[in-house]
Amino acid sequence: MADPGMSVAPYWELTFDADGDPDGAERDRLLGEIGGHGLRDLIVFAHGWNNDRSGATRLYRRFFAPVPKLAPKARIGYAGVIWPSMRFCDEPIPDFPKSVVATEAEEAQAPVLDKDTRHALLETFPGRATVVDQIARMLDQRPANELEEFGRLVRVLVEVLPGGPQPLFAADTLAEGVPQSEPVLFSGDITSLCEEFAAALAALRGSGAAAGFTVPNPWDGAKELLRQATYYAMKRRAGTVGERGLGRVIGQLAAAAPDLRVHLVGHSFGGRLVSFALRGLPEGVRTVKSVTLLQGAFSHYAFAARLPHDPRAGGVLQGQQNRIDGPLVCCYSHFDESLGTLYPLASRMADDCESALGEDVVRMLGARWGAMGYDGVQEVPGTRSLDLAAALRGPLAAPGCVNVDAAAVVKRGGPPSGAHSDIVHPELARVVLAAGHIA
Repeated sequence: MADPGMSVAPYWELTFDADGDPDGAERDRLLGEIGGHGLRDLIVFAHGWNNDRSGATRLYRRFFAPVPKLAPKARIGYAGVIWPSMRFCDEPIPDFPKSVVATEAEEAQAPVLDKDTRHALLETFPGRATVVDQIARMLDQRPANELEEFGRLVRVLVEVLPGGPQPLFAADTLAEGVPQSEPVLFSGDITSLCEEFAAALAALRGSGAAAGFTVPNPWDGAKELLRQATYYAMKRRAGTVGERGLGRVIGQLAAAAPDLRVHLVGHSFGGRLVSFALRGLPEGVRTVKSVTLLQGAFSHYAFAARLPHDPRAGGVLQGQQNRIDGPLVCCYSHFDESLGTLYPLASRMADDCESALGEDVVRMLGARWGAMGYDGVQEVPGTRSLDLAAALRGPLAAPGCVNVDAAAVVKRGGPPSGAHSDIVHPELARVVLAAGHIA
């Protein structure tokens, strides 16, 4: 389908709702048109925490732009997945314009939750306008002795009730059926949690609290508690959209165009989405020829058969890489501060570490609750490890997991997310082509 605003053609979009149901007209258009272009390959990209179609489409336009010149003889089609995620507007994205350009004086007087972030929260959690307003007011006023009430409102916002069953909690690490602890993010002492987030943010910004000069104000970490809680909801949603939505559509593509080779690409939670799509593939479908994860925001043990801290348990996606008729390539960077510090701190499921955020504690959290996009796939036998230069010499078409250290290009960005969204580079487009053996 031609799109005058897109950098490549043919290009289609696939929109899914929070339950994984596709836009029927878009899906039918793709299935009806895919056979008429003489394509050999289809690259399907799923965004991370962009909060609207325009932001996701801008990402696809820029990422896909160099591909035709990199593979001039290839017959490639492109599809962009649109799913209901959101992004906090204070997270810098390299080379992307800010929605509002403000002076330092204006920023100092601005509300903690800017209007764009509030709008994104309302779109992401419909019917919660009163809760969002209360959260925004508390973040601005910082009322004494009300952090526990703030935490209760955050739990209500993301539909997680303390002390109750957690069917909505998206476990990244443990396989289904394995007993899981209630995440401390939703069950622990809110003041202590906010203090930990405040200390982590101070460390990322290099301010005095990290150096031991001052005790951080727990309200300094309250917005991060909100951010991470909404991210749990987005991770949960990404898995649902991947398994119930995209996986099924790929099965339909296999029936409509049996010779088409599909290559899945996912950034951040989009990496979780395309990985869970493997679980949703119909039996016997071998259409997916490669999966490339760009700063994947889910557990580095997700594909593990056994966990090093619990050999009786495996990852939630154990063995799913075998459903790819080619490699699973995981690009990661130690410059991703969001995944290196905040993700493991928020992802622990039991209160089994000290509150102080010393280097040893951060290292322990990262080892147990680390993310794909920070240090790659872990505990999968036979996983290959390459630097970016070696990966670009490709191809990478052999089956199995491949970790690619992309820190040579994924390195720009400021707190709190670091280089998490610094993925628009021709080198990473070349990795996608090498993974798919696209000439």
